Amino acid sequence: MESLFKLKEHNTTVRTEILAGLTTFLTMAYITFVNPAILSDAGMDFGAVFVATCLAAAFGTAAMGLLANYPVALAPGMGLNAFFTYGVVLGMGYTWQAALGAVFVSGILFIILSILPVREWIINSIPKTLKMAISAGIGFFLAIIALKNAGLVVDHPATLVTLGDVTALPAVLAILGFVAMVALDSLRVPGAILLGILGVTIIGILLGVSEFVGIMDVPPDPSPTFLAMDIAGALQIGMLSVVFAFLFVDIFDTAGTLVGLAHRAGLLDEQGRLPRLNKALLADSGASVVGAALGTSTTTSYIESASGIKAGGRTGLTAVVVAVLFLLALFFAPLAQTVPGYATAPALLFVACMMARGIAEIDWDDATEYAPAVVTALAMPLTFSIAEGIGLGFITYAAAKLLSGKGASCPIAVYVIAAVFILKHVIT
Repeated sequence: MESLFKLKEHNTTVRTEILAGLTTFLTMAYITFVNPAILSDAGMDFGAVFVATCLAAAFGTAAMGLLANYPVALAPGMGLNAFFTYGVVLGMGYTWQAALGAVFVSGILFIILSILPVREWIINSIPKTLKMAISAGIGFFLAIIALKNAGLVVDHPATLVTLGDVTALPAVLAILGFVAMVALDSLRVPGAILLGILGVTIIGILLGVSEFVGIMDVPPDPSPTFLAMDIAGALQIGMLSVVFAFLFVDIFDTAGTLVGLAHRAGLLDEQGRLPRLNKALLADSGASVVGAALGTSTTTSYIESASGIKAGGRTGLTAVVVAVLFLLALFFAPLAQTVPGYATAPALLFVACMMARGIAEIDWDDATEYAPAVVTALAMPLTFSIAEGIGLGFITYAAAKLLSGKGASCPIAVYVIAAVFILKHVIT
């Protein structure tokens, strides 16, 4: 243990790392319920996605712990799974196999970028304003999906959207679940989201709104989604923006998450840089490739790892513990199938609230900064597409800087990305 994880150097113990791993797992175990629920809306087999979710999380988290020695856990990313289902499959009309292909291709590209120096150029070239806007926009995108799934927001021929029936029992339970999650998190209770989901599920079963399937069983058959990705379909010209969106969001979400978590854990060097960044990015990008092959959307680093870091986790042993727990979770598929949509909806909304805080870090004194940021954040939920939100945001940012005489302050990478999106719209 000492030679592999350097526990003494990081001033930690095996017991502390195990407890930290358990804490991290409890805060993110909700993904084993939520991810299959979201991807099954795209036509994918619930049980197979459940297995893919657990295995992808276990592989990525173990790789992060063993390669980079970081107390960071990975799992299919919230927002990206919603984009996969509601944006790419249901919104654009592509098959879920082609969407998996896009995730696979984006993961391969991420691996290449993780090896080449171009990675730093891309990450450092994108303005902080757009990075924060993308994070907040994904939050808003998740929020509207959550409200829709809870029945709190419904379509309307005149106003596009309107308030649903808030007296319906599933909607009431979703509201109570969300409030409970907020309260539990405020009280710093580990696993607040998971406890909220399970609490709403139990109440729903007792009231006869949903059906109890079971708790434990042998893992479901993974074959319906295993190696089902359509790579040829993902390489069509129309899928260019989809592949780019998966890649772009994963790169910046991973970079931001890793830096933030490393800062909390005191792992940054004297220059504020992240040691072993290459290994961490390889673990993350490799997990996306493996996850796509297994049958799930993009796997990425989880900010919920902060809970384990707060509990004392400082090395990769914390991550290895989380990986083992995800493997054990394979035997709880019936419990995942028991959880209804109105129980996972408040979890989506709560995660959305956490992601939306990025809007506060935008420069509100410069119109060429905050206007493109607002366009980016609002376009994602209103177009029901992360890719379109990113594209409109970059085009607006580049145009605003150029026409206001501040063109020199706009990075070349932004002009290039904006041009790619314009070309994509012209071609398609």
